[in-house]
Amino acid sequence: MKAWLGRYAAHPDPLVAAGNFVALVLAWNQPFYPLYLWLIAGSKAWVEAPDVLSGLLFFAIPAIARRNSLLGRVLLSVFGLANVMIVWWILGEGTGIWLLLFPCGMLAALLFTWRERWVMLPLALLPLVSWLAMRERLGPPPVAFTVEELASITTMNAVSAFALLAFFGWVFMQRNS
Repeated sequence: MKAWLGRYAAHPDPLVAAGNFVALVLAWNQPFYPLYLWLIAGSKAWVEAPDVLSGLLFFAIPAIARRNSLLGRVLLSVFGLANVMIVWWILGEGTGIWLLLFPCGMLAALLFTWRERWVMLPLALLPLVSWLAMRERLGPPPVAFTVEELASITTMNAVSAFALLAFFGWVFMQRNS
């Protein structure tokens, strides 16, 4: 399985290969977020169950990038941002999920070359624009979390954001070595 995944993510362009690897790691991790939420909030986590399906979108990125490398990288950035925005809408303002917009911006900045800055700049700024458009405009989430649950979910999202920032830096630093 590991060998097959390595071949699936492989690409002659190291930048595309790095993006493909990131996409597969994100796909692999999608089912765990609802599990972590369940550990924190119990049965209220049902609201996040559909997010598991977003892993399929991330898993498709290497196949798309094989046909059109620019489109694959654009979609990786767009899928990541869309995933965060949907989860933010589902879980609500007080969960700190918006912290994951920082890794979305960083990923968009790392996925493209200098010649592709016409694509990179709007995609890297889109998380900021999305945050400005959404903050304090969401209605109440479908489930109400306790203050303790909100604090734990916010901590989980902050740790996730910092971990993704470090992971993206590590993956893309390797392509330059």
